[in-house]
Amino acid sequence: MSLTVRIARPVSALQHSASMYIEALGFMEIGRFEDHAGFDGIILGRPDENWHVEFTYCRSHPVLPTPTPEDLLVFYVPVEDEWFRICTALLEAGFVETPAFNPYWQVRGRTFADPDGYRVVIQNASWG
Repeated sequence: MSLTVRIARPVSALQHSASMYIEALGFMEIGRFEDHAGFDGIILGRPDENWHVEFTYCRSHPVLPTPTPEDLLVFYVPVEDEWFRICTALLEAGFVETPAFNPYWQVRGRTFADPDGYRVVIQNASWG
């Protein structure tokens, strides 16, 4: 069985959030919707992958993003030069480096937060 994963997150500034992730992580906009039952959204990812990140904004009752320090998107980047390039791109796109709540992620990774407080870990390691 093949599954596709979509991680949906409410954001305070839809286009701004999408632009930051596109710029820093090389995501592509693979879908968009407007006023779908009161929700606007942008779906990011890569067309050849089985995962997506969806940012949503509710027009009638905006949801305040309330991530915890353990709500993470973790990306494994085994090549150190590429890992460093991505870390730099996150900072340039407006993410803020922040200490990881779980010290495991600081051993071989760096943690960044977007303006809504969602965290992204760039781990300098291979998965598996």
